[in-house]
Formats: sequence, C-alpha cells, structure tokens
Amino acid sequence: MKKKVFCLIIFILCIFKIVAAQSYQVLRDSLSAATEALSYKPDSLDLRLKKASWNILLEQWQYAQEEYDYVLRHDPNNIAALFYRAYVNEKQNRYNFARLDYESLINIVPLHFEARLGLALLNHKDRHFTEAMDQINKLVELYPDSAVAYAARAGMELDRKMLEPAEFDYSKAIALDPSNIDYRLNRANIRINLKRKDEACEDLDFLVKQGIPRANLMEYYQKCK
Repeated sequence: MKKKVFCLIIFILCIFKIVAAQSYQVLRDSLSAATEALSYKPDSLDLRLKKASWNILLEQWQYAQEEYDYVLRHDPNNIAALFYRAYVNEKQNRYNFARLDYESLINIVPLHFEARLGLALLNHKDRHFTEAMDQINKLVELYPDSAVAYAARAGMELDRKMLEPAEFDYSKAIALDPSNIDYRLNRANIRINLKRKDEACEDLDFLVKQGIPRANLMEYYQKCK
C-alpha cells in the first residue's frame, strides 16, 4: 500500500513538472513571437511593451528593464512603462530607481492607486517607515472604500508588531470584502496574539462555514484554547 502511495506521489510530481515545463515553453514561444515581430518594427513602442510583459512573466528582469528604458526615452510619460519599470527595478533591488518611477507616475496621475500602493509598500520594505505610513494613510484617505488599501496598511502594521491598529484595519477590510479568506485568517491570528481568543475562534468558524476544512485550521484552533 505504501509503495502504491509513493508511486502515486511520484506520478503527481512528474505531472506538475510536465505542466510547468509546458507552461514555460508556451511563455518562451510567446516571447520568441514578440521578439520576431519587434525585429520587423523596432521603433514600435507597443511591441516593446508586449515583449517586456513576456520578459516579466519569465522573470527576465534586466531584459524587461531595457525595453521600458527604450519606451521611456521616446515617451517619458508612458504610464505603463513607468509602472512596470518600477516593478522590475524593485525586483532587482534597485529601490531608489523604483521609487523615482513610482513618484514620476504619481506626478502624472495623482490618483493612480497601484502606483501609490506600490510606493508605500516599497518604502516599507526599504525601512522608510515614516514615509511608508504617511503614504498608506493617504491611500486610505483617497480610497476609503478599498479593502486592499486597509489590508495593505494592516500588513505593514502587523510587520511592525502594531497589533491593535492591524486588527482594526483588517476589520475594515473584512467589512468591505467579507469573503476574503486571507484577511479573516490574519485577523484571527492577531486576535489570538491579543488574547481575544473567542473572537479569533469566531473568525475561524466563519472560515469553516465558507468551506475551509477545519483540519487545515487546527493549529489556530489549538491556540484558541
């Protein structure tokens, strides 16, 4: 029996590897097609943006950056190129360059949600905590109906062990997006740490009703005792 189970596991792992390899090949083929199309129209900014998107999916950060650099030399206010170059710069740990791109984009589109969120999270990652908190507070002020904004602030607060504010913000996020599993699980964990175990248990019970197997949450339930 154990041998059959082991063989089944090996079979499943092989299937996953095959699927992953096929998906990777599809991406490679798409990149090749984009590169070929670009060879016929090297001045096309749209084609360069498309090629860069495939570079990103393949995690070819430097190649993607080169395409965005080209686009922005010819179109300095290109919103897509600024946003995704900021993302690519961040992936390469070029935080100052990423910050400049986010700031340039916000100057062009002051209410750009993703750019403001990206800048706040970048500054938090780079330990510019005061700037990060100011920016995420501004995002919540601009988008008071965004569960994502509240959850992002909660995550930043949780990272800095600010449990009470994080619990409050996850509660706001849940009120706006009641079915989000991650928000409720994070709030349950915070409530456990705050010794509010009955409320944490209520969050876990809700998740079970939503279809999450109780066994998957047993570690949290144990902490509620």
